[in-house]
Amino acid sequence: MSSSLPTVLLTGASGVLGTALLAELPARCRVVALIHRSPCPAAHEQLTGDVTSPGLGLDPSAYRALARKVDAVVHCAAVTEFTGGPDATRTTNEAGTRAVTEFAADAGATLYHVSTAFVARHELTRSRLGRDTGTAGARPEDYLDSKRAGEDVVRSAGLPSVIIRPSIVVGDSRTGDISAFQGLHGILLSLMRGLMPLVPLPPASLIDFVPQDVVARTIAALIAEERREGEVWVTAGPQALRADEVMAAVGTACAELGLNPAMPRFVGPDMVDRLIRPVFLADGLPERTLRRFDDMLAMTALFADAPVFPTSLGEVPGGPAPLTRAAVEAALRSSLHHLARTKRLGTASGRAARGPVPEGVPA
Repeated sequence: MSSSLPTVLLTGASGVLGTALLAELPARCRVVALIHRSPCPAAHEQLTGDVTSPGLGLDPSAYRALARKVDAVVHCAAVTEFTGGPDATRTTNEAGTRAVTEFAADAGATLYHVSTAFVARHELTRSRLGRDTGTAGARPEDYLDSKRAGEDVVRSAGLPSVIIRPSIVVGDSRTGDISAFQGLHGILLSLMRGLMPLVPLPPASLIDFVPQDVVARTIAALIAEERREGEVWVTAGPQALRADEVMAAVGTACAELGLNPAMPRFVGPDMVDRLIRPVFLADGLPERTLRRFDDMLAMTALFADAPVFPTSLGEVPGGPAPLTRAAVEAALRSSLHHLARTKRLGTASGRAARGPVPEGVPA
């Protein structure tokens, strides 16, 4: 990098990972945020642009000036929801990545590209397995196709680059705070409200998630190390909780909050497809509830009896250590209580709503 105080261009600065990363980078880097709609006052400098436009949506002189001073690019901007549709998802996640990659090449900068661990489970989507997707609006295959294509763009560019693959990102490990709720939060909220009669998943399936601050500290450590190649998996790996352990944690949080929702039963996907959905659900549920169930069926397909993700935690100098089971459980409690406070569920105020303070963390 060109100086002891490197300049980092950050895309997606107002998103979940961009927001978390800004808390890690300013002490060691000068951060320029490429913003589209939401301002980013935490960055040292803001430029209004668009990763889906030629030249990042900047005028040529601004583009050249930016390229002259940037040492590293962290590309977090992406469509992450499963309901955006294939065209919009591909436009941002593939074409946007191509524009960012071209900029990094023009700047002579290292590119840190945030992908997803779930590219390794592309063949587990219901459409790839030949299963009926019902009324689902969620299409994980569109998202995974676009993220795989984005990785291909980065690899084929031939520039110094690191591909970073987090699993599901949840809120801050201590507070649960997050700038925008993700798909897992929606499932947890439905469970806390007693809106799910069934969970279409084998109970031993691993639900791999990582707190946003763990991902941010990993990226910050990669930049500090000046890592210029490779793939980094930011996952719980073998310490991921089973689905039944996640359900038990939801039940405990509900009890702490004075909630008493009916806990759903686990039912394998085969049973859902052969009997439960065609016989008991298709004509017996309101359309909105059925769509919610089909969306969950689409999302949980990525976890059903899936293999353990690799993890690179503990392998990046200065980065986070591998997650322990206790740390994963504490992060889930924090996210559940933050979700309850935000959605005003139960006694979501005071010490009880914050949940137990994880061991080793000051109260």
